[in-house]
Amino acid sequence: MRIRGAVLTESALARPYAQSGPLSISDLDLDPPGDGELLIRLEAAGVCHSDLSVVNGSRVRPLPMLLGHEGAGIVEGIGSGVDDIQLGERVVLVFLPRCGACDACRTEGRLPCTPGSAANGNGTLMSGARRMHRDGEPVQHHLGVSAFATHAVVDRRSVVPVPPDVPPTVAALLGCAVLTGGGAVMNAGRLAPGEDVIVVGLGGVGMAAVLTAIAQSAGRVTAVDAVDSKLERALQLGASAAYSPTEAAALGVRAPLVIEAAGNARAFETAVELTAVGGRTVTVGLPAPEARSSISPLVLTAEARTIIGSYLGSAVPSRDIPIFVDLWRRGRLPVEKLISSSITLDALNEAMDGLADGSELRQLITFPGSL
Repeated sequence: MRIRGAVLTESALARPYAQSGPLSISDLDLDPPGDGELLIRLEAAGVCHSDLSVVNGSRVRPLPMLLGHEGAGIVEGIGSGVDDIQLGERVVLVFLPRCGACDACRTEGRLPCTPGSAANGNGTLMSGARRMHRDGEPVQHHLGVSAFATHAVVDRRSVVPVPPDVPPTVAALLGCAVLTGGGAVMNAGRLAPGEDVIVVGLGGVGMAAVLTAIAQSAGRVTAVDAVDSKLERALQLGASAAYSPTEAAALGVRAPLVIEAAGNARAFETAVELTAVGGRTVTVGLPAPEARSSISPLVLTAEARTIIGSYLGSAVPSRDIPIFVDLWRRGRLPVEKLISSSITLDALNEAMDGLADGSELRQLITFPGSL
């Protein structure tokens, strides 16, 4: 079938992206779903820093690639071997499929699936197949999802069904921002009721961590970022306090659980500095591969600190997404408040500029007929 999507052919082009145009909105051919795969009609897709990191070249991926890894849609085709999902169901797309059988999958989310990670790195689905073509040439899948398109073929293990009362604008954000930020709080951080939390880096993932900490009955939830507008937004979302990194350090703010969601070396150092004696620093940000941080090993030992790396919030999506849905349904997790603007597929290059500037929280692509 013919679809329309945003294809990246060359990374690390000059900004502004609105002028250099790294993402080409193209017509592509999409193969039908193979064994164990699904055809999804996209309803909504979020624009995340993990997409920007491929555009700006800090995350090297095989090109050309159809980007987008956070989305939701309706099942419109079912490949052979899939018998636990129905046509017409709404699903959350998840950017790390789990085979369920490898040693990493047996860690209950602590480690990313080995075959799933390999497929993501190769730009394929779990089967090793590429289902998209442009002008007869294969186009790579982004993290098994490629949500910046009208339709996608994905592995069954890349989706989690949600009830029909969950709108696509909410469902889309559950697959990345909420799983990663919220999972960092619940799974990797193991927040205890009444425990204070600091979140460093207030993009979509960081704000989701703030919302989840509040929903999980944290004590004081302190937000830290260098952008004033994001500090104001965090307070609007219910944070107890909001500071710049300099202000937080000067005030001696500390917490037993600190989530780093900025994805840069200095933010990681800040998160470690703000961690209380005996506390846990959970890092979910993805800095450039060459980035390096400087911390004191003595402090880690003398203060019995722990640093935890967490990919996708150490989540098992099939287990955790229903938990987030329940929190949303009870009014405790207002996921809708993460959306800063709604855009069209054609505005993606400009959206990347807004993300790079720090002026946007979560831009959401809504597809015609989805709302």
